[in-house]
Amino acid sequence: MTRAGRALAVLLVLLTGLAATVWWLGVRDASPGPTDAAAPIPADEARARGAYLAKAGNCVGCHTRRGGATLAGGRAIATPFGTVYASNLTPDAQTGIGLWSADDFWRALHHGRSRDGRLLAPAFPYTSLTRVTRADADALYAWLMSQPPVAEANRAHSLRWPLGTQAALAVWRALYFRAGEQAVDPSQSAEWNRGAYLVQGLAHCAECHGARNALGGLKADGDTGGQLPMQEGYAPSLHRATEAGVADWPLADIVALLRTGQSARGHASGPMAEVVRQSTQHLTDADLQAMAVYLKSLPQWPEMPAAASAATASGSGQPGKRLYEDHCARCHGARGDGVPGAYPALAGNRAVLMADTTNLVQAVLHGGFAPVTAGNPRPYGMPPFVLVLDDAQIAAVLSHLRSAWGHAAPKVTELEVNRVRAAQGR
Repeated sequence: MTRAGRALAVLLVLLTGLAATVWWLGVRDASPGPTDAAAPIPADEARARGAYLAKAGNCVGCHTRRGGATLAGGRAIATPFGTVYASNLTPDAQTGIGLWSADDFWRALHHGRSRDGRLLAPAFPYTSLTRVTRADADALYAWLMSQPPVAEANRAHSLRWPLGTQAALAVWRALYFRAGEQAVDPSQSAEWNRGAYLVQGLAHCAECHGARNALGGLKADGDTGGQLPMQEGYAPSLHRATEAGVADWPLADIVALLRTGQSARGHASGPMAEVVRQSTQHLTDADLQAMAVYLKSLPQWPEMPAAASAATASGSGQPGKRLYEDHCARCHGARGDGVPGAYPALAGNRAVLMADTTNLVQAVLHGGFAPVTAGNPRPYGMPPFVLVLDDAQIAAVLSHLRSAWGHAAPKVTELEVNRVRAAQGR
């Protein structure tokens, strides 16, 4: 055999080995898993339990597009790698999950694999939902199969090649995913373990609040929160007191935030407002308390060093102050102390002072409302200023907020404002 022939043979062996490895990564967890050994519960009870679990997981929020039928899919989910479209979860036999078995459904949650064996894109948070127990998966399945079927075809994802291919997904899973139910920590209370199960599994909080690497894998020791794609917002870190950490909050304030979207220590806005409205406000007092206990126990990482002094706001000048007086003071107060239960205080507000300013810019550009909840049925809102203030004016007023009332946070630049505005197509 010639040298070229030997080289070709070696190359073919390597390619065959690579293909076999990718195939094995794709099928190694193909088993549907054992049916739950616990005694089955009555159908009505299972559906009621499934309805509650669906709220805990905010299934309707992701699997319903605006103006579309409930759970019929089609909602576009932006990712750094392209757009994923949520699937139809109604029991329609042709376009939904009407032909799925309970084993098929559990395998999707637990292994991230569709009924036909295809690997699912991890925008479907199976990396967290793998923690869901078989009993809860069966209850969710029972509830979904009781919903009205809707014939609405699933839309193909729009991911950059080759990221949406089965080979690429198999490699990604080998790097960043291991199937496994939630482990009970015997050193913690039953309440803490219930909270961990909800936060880490059904509620999949880390999918937004966790830091990711360049390939979209969650960092186990990430020291920041999660940057949402297309400058839609920043999900602050649950491990930092200056962001969304609640280790020093009273449990009652954590529960109030999850139940109503407001508390004495902060309020929900942006995507988190949707989570409260669609999900956490519907949970039982016991489950909210358990989540609060777990969230309060999360270790708090050391604060990151302050930005260089040259970038620190030492006073934004008269333009920013005048803009605040003209557009903001009537609600938030001349001293930034706000109105309890209506307009949040800005003085000392960690959302104002965070290093990542995406949420601040979003709030001024697009305004927003706190979530509508049973405990806060008519929330006050903030009007959008996207057509009122230009980038320089928004940068000036936000820099004023970050330097007034004893604040010393870095200034907001026009470039930061323009980046958010441009990403939203404004």
